Amino acid sequence: MSNTPSSIQPIDADTLFGITRLSPQEALAAASETKALVLEPGCLGKVAQVFKQQFPGRKAVVIADQNTMAVAGNAVRDALAADGVTVLEPFIFTDPGLYAEYKYVEQLIASFKTHDAIPVAVGSGTINDLTKRASHETGRQYVCVGTAASMDGYTAFGASITYENAKQTLVCPAPQAVLADIDVIKKAPPEMTASGYADLLAKVPAGADWIFADSLGEEPIETKAWTIVQGGLRDALADPAAARAGDTAAINALTEGLILGGFAMQWAKSSRPASGAEHQFSHLWDMEHHTHNGAAPSHGFKVGIGTLAITSLYEQLLRMDASTLDIDAICAAWPDAKTVEANTAALFATADFKETAVRETMTKYVDAAALRKQLELLKAEWPAICAKLRRQLIPFADIKQRLQSVGAPFEPEQIGITRQRLRETFTKAYHIRRRFTVLDVAVRTGWLAPALDALFGPGGAWEIK
Repeated sequence: MSNTPSSIQPIDADTLFGITRLSPQEALAAASETKALVLEPGCLGKVAQVFKQQFPGRKAVVIADQNTMAVAGNAVRDALAADGVTVLEPFIFTDPGLYAEYKYVEQLIASFKTHDAIPVAVGSGTINDLTKRASHETGRQYVCVGTAASMDGYTAFGASITYENAKQTLVCPAPQAVLADIDVIKKAPPEMTASGYADLLAKVPAGADWIFADSLGEEPIETKAWTIVQGGLRDALADPAAARAGDTAAINALTEGLILGGFAMQWAKSSRPASGAEHQFSHLWDMEHHTHNGAAPSHGFKVGIGTLAITSLYEQLLRMDASTLDIDAICAAWPDAKTVEANTAALFATADFKETAVRETMTKYVDAAALRKQLELLKAEWPAICAKLRRQLIPFADIKQRLQSVGAPFEPEQIGITRQRLRETFTKAYHIRRRFTVLDVAVRTGWLAPALDALFGPGGAWEIK
């Protein structure tokens, strides 16, 4: 954080909330990388038309795993070939444990170096992210054909890849063209739809985190990106039960919402519009190599529990009275940089991502003088900030019901996270990313400890019995 003057002018509530819903095509006009989007039932048949418009005279190669090849890859390959596109032998991942890890990017890079074909990624999050990064590293664009409404990365700038033992958003452009065939997507396994719904639901607390960052001078809200992701968010989340049932309208709305989230990240060249503290929970568990019943829970399922956890923290903080903050005492007790560095290293002493945690923590460290200025601003603006946060957030009980209705986990134990580990995650997640979120507010105000005592104590949302 820079030494922000108390005269900072955060974005006004009318700009935040008086916004209209953008259609995917309207959002496409703002995208810097994606040039074509087809989102409709039956659009697999248009893949050759789109490919030839975007990449005239180029060869194609389908990238898939064994499941997505059967679901849509064969149809994509055949449609391309039937319309005169030269199609190489598909690259099919066969590892049953396939996930977005850099070693799989390296496999793709090795293959891409043997030809100059345009990759056509057929799949969802893992296939898209691996292809996105490998395409970037070999200097080419690619086409994405989505097969499930399972995450928001189809149109996103950057790829979420595990690299050097840490979950990272690696820089790489979004696909040049995206096709989302609703007839294919609505037939995806219900748990994939539930995962996507949970990932989209996370945009609610992520927006609240951005409000905090904007209001406290950390990271201004970029209004175009905000409008793209938040404008139609409530509509896209309106019917979780119908989405679970594969209803065409509900799946279309969910898919639109996820694609809009990606476009917002394209515009901002950052995941900030769609990712906050709730994603830090998921990323921490990824970095800890968490598995449940022998497999890693889906990204959306982890983010869904993170969304519940962060929403519960928000509800605790909104009960706080900032006018009683003893800024002198907080600043007097604030540790210096060497102490923070040592404490962080000790907290992650046995983790293989200790260096990442230390680096991210120290990048966002502020000294007592800068902390004082921010707390004074918080104290002065607290009523206005709370009013914005209350308009943005969905209540904890409602979030829980929505996750249950769509078929996503709504208790941490359902993804193998105990209540005690969830409590520890609030503290650890703060350290693994420099992004300013509600966790930073809770730490800097000294509110985190009492909030966790309330949440995990008798009668709390996460009572440990």
